[in-house]
Amino acid sequence: MDLLGALDVLVRVTETGSFSAVAREREVSQAAVARQISQLEAHFGVRVFHRTTRKLSLTGDGEILLRYARPIIEGVECMEAALGRQSSSPVGLVRVGLPVAAGHFLSTRLPALLADHPGLKVELVVSDRFGDLVEERLDLAMRGGDITDASLVKRAIGTVPRAAVASPDYLARRGVPSRPTDLADHTCLIHDIGAAPELWSFTTPQGTEEIRVSGGFRANDSVSVLLAARAGYGIAYLAEVQVFDDLRSGTLVRALGDFPDPGLPLCLVYPSRRHLAPRTRLVMDFIAAQIEQAREVVAAARNGAALEQDIAPPVNAMLRESRKVAKPAA
Repeated sequence: MDLLGALDVLVRVTETGSFSAVAREREVSQAAVARQISQLEAHFGVRVFHRTTRKLSLTGDGEILLRYARPIIEGVECMEAALGRQSSSPVGLVRVGLPVAAGHFLSTRLPALLADHPGLKVELVVSDRFGDLVEERLDLAMRGGDITDASLVKRAIGTVPRAAVASPDYLARRGVPSRPTDLADHTCLIHDIGAAPELWSFTTPQGTEEIRVSGGFRANDSVSVLLAARAGYGIAYLAEVQVFDDLRSGTLVRALGDFPDPGLPLCLVYPSRRHLAPRTRLVMDFIAAQIEQAREVVAAARNGAALEQDIAPPVNAMLRESRKVAKPAA
């Protein structure tokens, strides 16, 4: 039998609580996973799991076996990481959990990294709903807000402000809002995530101001909101990294650029029980660099650089006039 492989299966079945979940992630049959556990039980002469139709739990012997199995598997991962450092080009698979906005942004940029490192593979697990890193077997994940899970190592990569954006066509038809309260007269596209998706935050001379918006379009997927904004349906409030390319090309333009979102702290996290493999560190550094580059360009756009291009001159003129109205007198 493959003792090391069987011990790894034991650890994963315990973490996921399911033979079928491990079978799906390894692309094998559930019977193949059960067979490895049976071989493990036969090898040590003990029963590892209590099995019922509704529940899977470790026996006393199974708990002892798991206690020894974990450091063995972790030791193998450490060896792989140490040997990987000797390679000029990190190899292997890195599974990365990303919000939809970040996945949309990075999917066009990761091919450049993969072209430079032919032995590297990156799998994006994209969702606006955060899952458990261990259960989803993620090597790395992007998270926003405060990280309270002590089992995770985190690397801060700045803040992620959102931007109110719309197509030039929409703003030409409906006008450019000059202050956050003007959103009451506009169609707003709601990204339905979090406790209060209708509350949009803006930084004003008086401090942070929350505006309740409304509109006929709502989606729990930020890409759907982005597509609706590109189609000219209304104003969207999305992460700046997601609208980075649209701002540069002029497909979307910024509204309320003088009233930025305070921003949400952004981190890259990974399970603390695992040493960071060179391939994972490479992907982490690449993501951090891409986010930083986007932040710099979007900051320039916020100051007007990207909006002065001859992409939509009538709208740009309207934006310039709205800035004059919106800015408080010195």
